[in-house]
Amino acid sequence: MTAKKMHLAQFLVHGPSYHSLAMWRHPETAAAAEAEGYDWARPELYQHIAKVCERGKFDMLFFADLNYISDTYRSSLEPALRYAAQAPEHDPLPLLSFMAAVTKRIGLGATLSVSHHQPFYAARLWATLDHLTQGRAAWNVVTSLNHNQSANYGEERQDSAARYERAHEFIEVCQKLWQSWDGDAVVMDRDGAVFADASKIHRIEHKGKHFASRGPLNVTRSPQVGPAILQAGTSPKGMDFAAQYSDAIFAIQPRAEDAENYYNAVKGRMADFGRRPQDCKILFGMQPIIGASAAEAREKQAEHNALVPLDGGMAILSAHLDFDLSQLDPNEDMAARTEPELQRLQTRYRKASGEAMTVAEVAARHGQSVGLPQFVGTPSDIADQMEAFMATAGGDGFMLSPIHCPGAIEDFVNLVVPELQRRGLFRKRYKGKTQRDHLSQFD
Repeated sequence: MTAKKMHLAQFLVHGPSYHSLAMWRHPETAAAAEAEGYDWARPELYQHIAKVCERGKFDMLFFADLNYISDTYRSSLEPALRYAAQAPEHDPLPLLSFMAAVTKRIGLGATLSVSHHQPFYAARLWATLDHLTQGRAAWNVVTSLNHNQSANYGEERQDSAARYERAHEFIEVCQKLWQSWDGDAVVMDRDGAVFADASKIHRIEHKGKHFASRGPLNVTRSPQVGPAILQAGTSPKGMDFAAQYSDAIFAIQPRAEDAENYYNAVKGRMADFGRRPQDCKILFGMQPIIGASAAEAREKQAEHNALVPLDGGMAILSAHLDFDLSQLDPNEDMAARTEPELQRLQTRYRKASGEAMTVAEVAARHGQSVGLPQFVGTPSDIADQMEAFMATAGGDGFMLSPIHCPGAIEDFVNLVVPELQRRGLFRKRYKGKTQRDHLSQFD
């Protein structure tokens, strides 16, 4: 039986740390910044990454984004700022055009929350980006994660049901706006002085519970008729949303057994929305740590993990849970807690063996990788681990997160991608041109 081919995407943040709080402190990050001038706040770094990942034939580059600095832990901004616990984060959206200018095929995705914007703005923005990237744009649709984000917009954070109800209508309006221009509406008849056929451009006249929009969009129909849609929901409502709209899902599941349950839960929902399971790809997060030998890779892992202060892990986990972990005994069993806020990330509270972890152990791992499994070894070992994870989980591929930047991404492209290609597990060339083409290539 031929092994299933993988989709690969690269996780990024326009900030000094991604999933790893060690990243900004890592000696390799510092050395590259000094030698190459790659500062995290400058576009040149991301243009370099884009070219590397396109050379590696990745499906996409994906930017997470948070619109707040968390004060959840100890009711203070200090821990998040001290440890660069996903703070600061500059807006990633302007970078997509910079990266599109130096690439031709790789998809370019970023996060934009629907909680604090209007659909017309989002539809116009993403249609424009789809044009600028020639059909390579992807929008990660999220709702507010933390009370700090809502407060920055002068709003109260709503419960999950209200947030997703609003999100459904938001996407409905965006889809109507993206389709408000027929594909042949632009005539460009210079002799007859007709730019566009007005009969092929339509008002949408949407009036719903949360939004009203007259339309049409003032952007022509984009190559993908709006961007590809990404999602990362783990709650039942989040998985329903993803099953209905998403072209791809980014999921964090440290254990392959839990990843399998998540995969089946999402795929099993898709028929309810008239979609096929293959219409939405599920990419599981992983953090590769590569060495010339297994021993060297383990040394790199130990070096990296030791750079994460426990207090930093407590700060970032508190932010993601929107719950102050300083209230808990760090030595108690995290999985035994019953607070509703702590239930959302339950699958991250156990070791690979299934053994329960303490609050401190969960926080430490969260600071190291936000719960992503660390795949450690030689390039061949890493490929083995990826293949084994997919064999159990049934996933469609991986979202990769580096331990230092630059350097770690290049190592994966130079060392692991050729091994995956040799095994017939990954593409050697792009067959299509758009983001949706790449996601459907291995069907």
